[in-house]
Amino acid sequence: MTVHVFGIRHHGPGSARSLKRALEQLRPDVVLIEGPPDADALVEWAGHGEMRPPVALLVYAPDAPQHAVYYPFATFSPEWQALHYALGQKIPVRFMDLPQTHQLGAEDTDDAPTEAAPQDPAALLVTEAAPQDPAAFLVTEEAPDQTIPPSDTLATPLPSDPLGWLAHAAGYSDGERWWEHMVEQRRDGTDMFAAILEAMTMLRAAVPDTANLREQQREAWMRQTIRKAEGEGFARIAVVCGAWHGPALAERGPAKPDAVLLKGLPTRKVAATWIPWTHGRLSYASGYGAGVESPGWYAHLWEHDDQIEVRWLTKVARLLRAHDLDASSASVIEAVRAADALAALRDRPRPGLVELNEATLAVLCSGEARPLALIHDHLIVGEVLGDVPDETPQLPLQRDLAREQKRLRFPAEALEKMVDFDLRKPNDLERSQLLHRLILLGVPWGTFIAAGSKTGTFGEQWRVAWQPEYAVQVVEASMWGTDIATAAAAKARYIAETATSLPALTKLIDQVMVANLPAAIPDVMARLQAAAAIATDVSLLMEALPPLVRVLRYGNVRGTAAALVAPVVDGLVARITIGLPPATAALDDAAAEALYTHMNAVNGSLQTLDDAAHLAAWRQAIAVVGEQQSAHGLIAGAAARLLLAARFWDADAVGRKLSLALSRAAQPTVAASWIEGLLRGGGLLLLTDPVLLGVLDSWVMQLPAEQFVAVLPLVRRTFSTFHAPERRTIGASLRRGV
Repeated sequence: MTVHVFGIRHHGPGSARSLKRALEQLRPDVVLIEGPPDADALVEWAGHGEMRPPVALLVYAPDAPQHAVYYPFATFSPEWQALHYALGQKIPVRFMDLPQTHQLGAEDTDDAPTEAAPQDPAALLVTEAAPQDPAAFLVTEEAPDQTIPPSDTLATPLPSDPLGWLAHAAGYSDGERWWEHMVEQRRDGTDMFAAILEAMTMLRAAVPDTANLREQQREAWMRQTIRKAEGEGFARIAVVCGAWHGPALAERGPAKPDAVLLKGLPTRKVAATWIPWTHGRLSYASGYGAGVESPGWYAHLWEHDDQIEVRWLTKVARLLRAHDLDASSASVIEAVRAADALAALRDRPRPGLVELNEATLAVLCSGEARPLALIHDHLIVGEVLGDVPDETPQLPLQRDLAREQKRLRFPAEALEKMVDFDLRKPNDLERSQLLHRLILLGVPWGTFIAAGSKTGTFGEQWRVAWQPEYAVQVVEASMWGTDIATAAAAKARYIAETATSLPALTKLIDQVMVANLPAAIPDVMARLQAAAAIATDVSLLMEALPPLVRVLRYGNVRGTAAALVAPVVDGLVARITIGLPPATAALDDAAAEALYTHMNAVNGSLQTLDDAAHLAAWRQAIAVVGEQQSAHGLIAGAAARLLLAARFWDADAVGRKLSLALSRAAQPTVAASWIEGLLRGGGLLLLTDPVLLGVLDSWVMQLPAEQFVAVLPLVRRTFSTFHAPERRTIGASLRRGV
C-alpha cells in the first residue's frame, strides 16, 4: 500500500501535464484531490461531453446564498486533469479538503472572523476554497513573514511567498517567473514531484509553524481522508494537492491529534452546482487568491507542445491586424528571434511570457505600449467563458434562465459588447424584457445605455457582459420564484411594499412596465396611488413624474398596459402646477439647484407627452414663477428660458424681464443667478436675439469694479457651458458693438 503525493500549482499547465503523465505511469486505484467533499456527487459531470472549462464548483448555503465559495477549474488545471483521468479509468475519485459544511458553518460561530463570510462578489473569490498557496498558489495566505537562518548561500529574509525566496536564489525576479520556467514550461516532469516535495519540506522546516486553526484543520481533514482510503484497502493512492500541503500529507503521523483537532466542528447545510467560469476570473487581477497572472498564456502552453513562441506571436499578429494595426509575417519572425535572444542573455531555457512581451513591444508594436493592453485583455488573460451542460443539477431559477437564453438565442458571453434591440421584433423585445427582469432581481447582466437609436423610439441600446459571480446572485434570487418572470414580479411587489418615497415607486412602475410584469402591476399601482395621494413635497412630485411619463409615452411600444398610469400622471401634473409657485420662494442655492433640475426634467417630460392641457397648465405655472419677486434668480431665469422656448413669452417680454433683473436695484449676485438660469447650457439664445445680448452687455459695462469682481465667477461659470464656437461668435458680436 503506497501513497503518492503530487504537489501542484492549482492552475498550471506544466503541473497538469506532468501530473497526467505521472498518473498514467502510477495507475492508481483511487485519486484524492484537494477540493470540496460537499461536491463529490457532482464529480461525474466533469466527464460530460458538453462540459467545457473554464468552469467552477459553486458551494453555497441555501438559506443564505451570499455565503458561497468557488472552486474554479481550467483545462490546464491539474485537478481537472486528475478528475478526467480517474473518470476515464473508471476508478474512484474524491475531494479531500475540509468540507464547506464545516467551513461555512464556522461563520455562524461567535468566534468566527467576519471576513470569512465575504459579501462582495469579488471578495467571494478569495476564500478558503481558493487554495492560497505560494505565489498565491502554493502557500497559505497566513504564511508568516520570517527569516531563514543565515547560511553560506541563503541569508535573505523569507517573504510572505517562500517561493519568492527560492526564485531570488535562482536569479529570478519573483516566484511566478521561477515556477513558470522550472515547472510550467517543462516537457517531461514525471519525476519532478519528488523534487517539489523536497523543496516544500525544506521551506516548511524553515518557517515556524504558525498556521491558523483553519489551515491546521484543513490539513488534518486531508490526512484523515488518506487514512480512510488506506483503511478501505486501496493499494496505490494518488493525492493531488497544493505543493505547500505536500509535506503535511506525506508524513501523516498518528491519527489521534487530527481527530482531536476536528472534533466538534460546526456544521451548516450547503448545496453545490457547476457554473461557467472565465479566464478573467482566474487571474490575480480579479481578486482570486489562487489566481495566475496569465490564464490565456497558460491555456496556450497547455494546447501546444511545439513551436510555442512562433504560435503565440502569430496569435499576437492576428489580433493586431484585426484591430487595423500593422503586423507582418516578417515582424513575427523577427520578434521570435528577439525573444530567443533575450532568453539566451538571461540564461533561460526558453523564452517565457516576459521575453515574448518585450519582443512584441520592440518589434510588433514599434515601442508603443498601448497595444500591449489589447494583447493583455484578449490573449494573455483572454475572456473565455466556459459551458455547463443543461442537465447539470441546478435550482429551478437557474434552469429557467438557461432555457430563456437558449430560446432567445441570447447566450451569456464574458466579453463585453454593445447590442441594439428593435422592440418591433418579438425576439428583441423579449431579450429586452429578460434583461430588465434580471436587473430587478439584482443580476446586472446588461446595462441599459439609451432608448431610441437607429430604429427611433422602438430602439434600445445595451452593454452586456456575463460575470461568473452572477451565478450566486441568481441563486440568491431563487427565493422569489422558480422562473424569471415570477421571481421578478415577486421582487417588484416586495420593493413596492417597502418603498418609502414616491420617486422610488414611480421608478419601480417604470421598471415593471418595461420588464412586462403584469402580475406585479396591480400591487405596485395601488401602492403608488396611495403614496401619491399623501405626498406634499413639490420637489418629490416633480422627481416622480418623468418615469411615469416615459411609461405613458413609450409603454405602447412594448405592448404594456401603460394607460393604467394616466390617472396618476394627471393627478401629479395638477398638484405640481398648483404647488410650484409657492415652492420657489425663499430657496437657498442648493435647493434652487435641485428645483432647477426638476423643472427641466418635468418640462421635457410634458413636451414628450404632448398633452395640450398639461402643457398649458405647466406654462401658466412657470409664468407665475417668472413674475414672482421672491423667486430665486436661477429659477426665475430658467422660467423665462422655458417660456421663451415654448413661445409663451416673446423675446421682448424676456428682454424686459432681463432688464429688470439686471437693474441697479438688483443685487449683482441675484442678477448673475438670473442670467445663469436663462442661459445655462447654451449660448444660442444670445446669438439669435441681439436685444438680449445688448441688455446683458450694458449691465456688465455699468457694474462698479468691486461688484464686477464679485459677479465675474458666476457669469464665467454660465458662459463656460457654451460651446467654443458660440463663445467666439458672441465675442465677435460684442466687438462689433452688438
